Amino acid sequence: MMQDYEALSQRIFALTEGETDTVALMATIACEVHHSDDRFNWTGFYRVTAPGMLKIGPYQGGHGCLVIPFSRGVCGACARSGQAQLVADVHAVADHIACSHSTRSELVLPVHNRDGELIAVFDIDSDQPDAFSCADRDGLQAILDRVFAQDLT
Repeated sequence: MMQDYEALSQRIFALTEGETDTVALMATIACEVHHSDDRFNWTGFYRVTAPGMLKIGPYQGGHGCLVIPFSRGVCGACARSGQAQLVADVHAVADHIACSHSTRSELVLPVHNRDGELIAVFDIDSDQPDAFSCADRDGLQAILDRVFAQDLT
């Protein structure tokens, strides 16, 4: 089933309008995205908390990894490159970090603030193989770009 990213974005923008707290924004997005699609098994943010280091932020689903270095895994690759990672089979990724044994595919998107600085990555796992499409990547990236490009002072 194709996700309706227009409707999802309208819900998220209505819920986050005027909010400037980054954690509140992340919590709201993680919740809305997670419950919008049965393919999404784990949905959450890993925040940049130190140079080359990601720490778990607001999420929905089972436990996630607490800390991920930029040098490891799919989330690290996204943080290093600043590019979305669309992985059809996580078992084919040599340095995949298995936070959950049930994860089969993954989509990780960079989250930048309005100054273009990487502040987090948005990680979505699925227990289905090849669960994500370019439409998922593009639809979710557009939501993240719009929400986090605002003035969060």
